[in-house]
Amino acid sequence: MSNKQDISEVQSDSELIEEVLEQVAEEDTVEESSVEEDSVEETDGEQLAKEEISIEELQKELKLAKQKAEENWDKVVRSQAEMDNLKRRTQKDLENAHKYGLEKFAKELLSVIDSLELGIQASTSDAPEVVSLREGSELTIKQFESVFAKFNIEAIDPLGQPFNPELHQAMTMQPSADVEPNTVINVFQKGYVLNGRLIRPAMVVVSQAVPKAEDDSTNLDEQA
Repeated sequence: MSNKQDISEVQSDSELIEEVLEQVAEEDTVEESSVEEDSVEETDGEQLAKEEISIEELQKELKLAKQKAEENWDKVVRSQAEMDNLKRRTQKDLENAHKYGLEKFAKELLSVIDSLELGIQASTSDAPEVVSLREGSELTIKQFESVFAKFNIEAIDPLGQPFNPELHQAMTMQPSADVEPNTVINVFQKGYVLNGRLIRPAMVVVSQAVPKAEDDSTNLDEQA
C-alpha cells in the first residue's frame, strides 16, 4: 500500500509541475504576442511619420520647382523681347542704310549744282560764248535733277510759300506789303531732301509786316 501511495503522489506532483509549466508557457505566449503587437504599432507609427515627412518634403520640392520654372519662364520671355527689339533695330538700320546711304554723296554733289546755278545767274551777257555756256550749264543741271529723281532726292524751292522752320533757314527778314507776313520772298540757296529726310535746308528771305505809319495827330503832338 505504501508503494502505491508513493506512486500516486509522484504522479500528482508531475501533473502539477506540467500544469505550472503550461501556465508559464501560456503567459510567455501572451507576453510575446503583446510585445509583437506593440512592435507592430510602433512600426506603423514610424511609417506614418515617415510618410508625413516625405509628403512635406515633396510639397517643398514641388514649390521650389514651380518657383524655378517661373523664373526660367520670365528669363525666356525677357530674352525673346530683347531678341525682337534687336531684330527690329537691325531691320530699321538696314532700311535706313538703303534709304539714306547716298546722303553724303548727294551732299557733295549739291555744291556742284550750286556752282552751276550761280554761274547761270551771273551769265547775263548776250554774247554767244556766254549764251552757249549758260545753255550748257542749264542742261547739266537738268541731268543732275534727272539723276536725283531716280534716287528720290528732291529740291526745296519755297519761293512764295509760308516759311517752314523744319525745311527752311531764314537768312534775314524783310518788310513787304505785297505778301502775307512770314512768307518766303527770296531763295538764296535751294534745299534738298532724300527720301523725305532733310539733307540741307533752303536758305531764304522771309517777309514781315510793314510798320504802320504814325497818325498825323501823333506827328503834330511831337512837333508841338
